Amino acid sequence: MKLGVFMVLFGDKSRDEALDLVAKSGLDCVEIGAGGYPGKVHCDPAVLLSDQAALREFAEAVSSRGLEISALSCHGNPLHPNPEMAHQYHVDFQQTVRLAEALGVHTVNTFSGCPGESERSENPVWVTCPWPEEYSRVLAWQWQEKVLPYWMKQHAFLKEHGVRVAIEPHPGFVVYNTETMLHLRAECGDTIGANFDPSHLFWQAMDPVESIKELGSQGALFHVHAKDTAIDARNTALNGVLDTKSYRDEWKRSWIFRTVGYGHGEETWRQILSTLQLVGYDGAVSIEHEDSLMSIDEGFNKAATFLQRLIIREKLGEMWWA
Repeated sequence: MKLGVFMVLFGDKSRDEALDLVAKSGLDCVEIGAGGYPGKVHCDPAVLLSDQAALREFAEAVSSRGLEISALSCHGNPLHPNPEMAHQYHVDFQQTVRLAEALGVHTVNTFSGCPGESERSENPVWVTCPWPEEYSRVLAWQWQEKVLPYWMKQHAFLKEHGVRVAIEPHPGFVVYNTETMLHLRAECGDTIGANFDPSHLFWQAMDPVESIKELGSQGALFHVHAKDTAIDARNTALNGVLDTKSYRDEWKRSWIFRTVGYGHGEETWRQILSTLQLVGYDGAVSIEHEDSLMSIDEGFNKAATFLQRLIIREKLGEMWWA
């Protein structure tokens, strides 16, 4: 396994400043935002694809620091009921795939997307229960009319360019758990797998270790994010886990995102890393920071130190077993 970071974390720095910081921290790889919600933070696919010299310079900026690109990310909603928004997310995705091909990067990270409830919708509609019956009808319509047709076409596009897509299961989108992830892959093709982020599983009362085993057994584990979630026991007991309050309202929320180790302890993260090894995952574990209780520098440095120590232990354990 390699340890990396989602570079949008350093969006206030230039590309070279951010890469220098990552290299100095002893990490192995970077995940770079190329569109969608992360934005074109340190690269613009349209610019790089139109200028071979700029493309070479970009690749050299990464490799000369002893780093590699684990993935390009363009998390967006290409199924958005607003046609203009859907088109832009789709363009971002396909440009990112083309850039990945040009750079020799195998993985593009994104979301599955979420349509509205009908052709008349203005906003996405995430269905979370089967009753009243109209919710089940909406969900069936979304998958049959929007989700599967779109991703079947993208599977063909990905095969053409020799790239795979790592979809991050995320509430608010049609792929939000292990079951929906594997359903999309089974229906649309094996270029589709998971960008596995335990933080979104923790608050849904899922077990990341069991999810890793299931995704790994299906060959569907393409990329991993390292982010944690802290559960507030009292707020959850009172209100459950579906929480629409602002992430800044930490005191009242049922859960908040945390830096790794501050939601779940070392034993949990050791089990996650060990299970990744068990299923044969040898890709990146990419630090993502959305901890509202820590500064960027504090959250990144604590996550890097915590994970570097655990990964070294895992590697030593692997050598001992060999």
